[in-house]
Amino acid sequence: MNWCGVLEHHALRTPDQPLAVFGDRVLTYRGMGQWSAELAAGLHERGVGAGDVVGLLSYNNIEFLATIFAANHLGAIAMPINWRLAAPELRFILEHSQARALVCDGDLVELANEATLDLPGDLVRVGIAAVAAAGWLRFADLRADATDLVRAPVGGDDLHRLMYTSGTTGRPKGAMLTHANLAWKNYAHIAEFGFTAADVGLASGPLYHVGALDLVTTTMIAVGATTVIHRVFDAEHVVDEIERSRVTAVWAAPAMVRAILDVPGVEQRDLSSLRVIIAGGEKMPIPYIERLRTVFPSAWLADAYGLTETVSGDTFLDRESTVSKLGSVGRPCQYLELDIWDEQGASLSAGARGEVVLRGPKVFKGYWRDPDATDAAFAGGWFHTGDIGVKDDDGYVYIVDRLKDMIVSGGENIASSEIERVLYEHAAVLDVAVVGRPDERWGEVPVAYVVLDPAAAATPDDLVEHCRGQLAKFKVPKAVIAVDALPRNPSGKVLKRDLRDRAS
Repeated sequence: MNWCGVLEHHALRTPDQPLAVFGDRVLTYRGMGQWSAELAAGLHERGVGAGDVVGLLSYNNIEFLATIFAANHLGAIAMPINWRLAAPELRFILEHSQARALVCDGDLVELANEATLDLPGDLVRVGIAAVAAAGWLRFADLRADATDLVRAPVGGDDLHRLMYTSGTTGRPKGAMLTHANLAWKNYAHIAEFGFTAADVGLASGPLYHVGALDLVTTTMIAVGATTVIHRVFDAEHVVDEIERSRVTAVWAAPAMVRAILDVPGVEQRDLSSLRVIIAGGEKMPIPYIERLRTVFPSAWLADAYGLTETVSGDTFLDRESTVSKLGSVGRPCQYLELDIWDEQGASLSAGARGEVVLRGPKVFKGYWRDPDATDAAFAGGWFHTGDIGVKDDDGYVYIVDRLKDMIVSGGENIASSEIERVLYEHAAVLDVAVVGRPDERWGEVPVAYVVLDPAAAATPDDLVEHCRGQLAKFKVPKAVIAVDALPRNPSGKVLKRDLRDRAS
């Protein structure tokens, strides 16, 4: 079941097929197989072995994929990390995961050094840069002779990847994705979209996110296709790339879609090669759908719903229902069961709102070093998503609310509790609640309602600055609003719906 076995399969049959293109660099399946094995040997020489966690803090590049394959070659666990995180957030993930190694983009070494200052343990540090920073091994010098290094045999239940995701406890949780989870996800998505080796994917969103990594790249690799990689998202570069490379499949968060449609002259470009646009996270208004159909005349806009815990892509809206089922995220993919439950765990009929629960082989193993959170997530034998949904009479799913008070900003999940935890650490804050406010560009942005200590001299701007030192930029509240008291129900629970209405 080792993910490296897929690489070997294609390296034997189509060795010269490009696996990835990054600028003027082209890496074939055979080349990736040889390179990742040599990187695995280099990690092995430095003490990394089966079951160890290899952190990956990097902008998009070919080294990103090579590191995942190298880790899996050893039976180790790859751990992509959000490079937008602040140093304290990164430090927590490295400590909690007990990472044995960290592969870091040269432009992010300063962040990594701040996060790992006096970090306990002997962390293997590898920098993706032409010149090694002090205390870092150059990625190009990691390679070693792999002649005697046998690829680790792993079972389907062994961990392929660890991905930290925003949760409800104020700290991110590490979702344990197995080799089988990835394989079943790939099977389902290949069946859904009919991908073949002739497809060309574009990974322009961050590869630390399941969107670019799993809704495009790993599926392309599974069928022996090619993925074009962009270091960071740039709407004009995306349009250029689709036209130049005849891209056929792309994932784009709604904020990315809006940026692409705003590129000057986009209607005059030849973008007819694109046949699949996987979107999701926010409802797409009719005007955008109509413009998409004009700009991308051959494309199926597959509105999707998925989570990090399920390797993403759980439901897809079929092409024929884009308008007739507007607002729906479609129906479940193959090998996945989806149901709507009430608070007592009873299945609800069509039209009734309840929690979305999932079951199937693409659903993750549990949360890393957190058995209590794992048990809670799988109460009743199904994975509880924390999202409120409803199914219509045709089985189409609509996501209508968030049980977990999650804010989706530019395709990124932000747990309101994470921001609340940081604000509570400020001495002037007596009470706080964070909600999402609609935003034309990002879909939603976080805003905070705070009750301040009258004796304190702190201002809302002071609290925003406090958050900047502790949180990723996209999590910092766009506004802090001082209130006399937070609205609560008779049992004392904050009425966040009221705050969301006020923010809107």
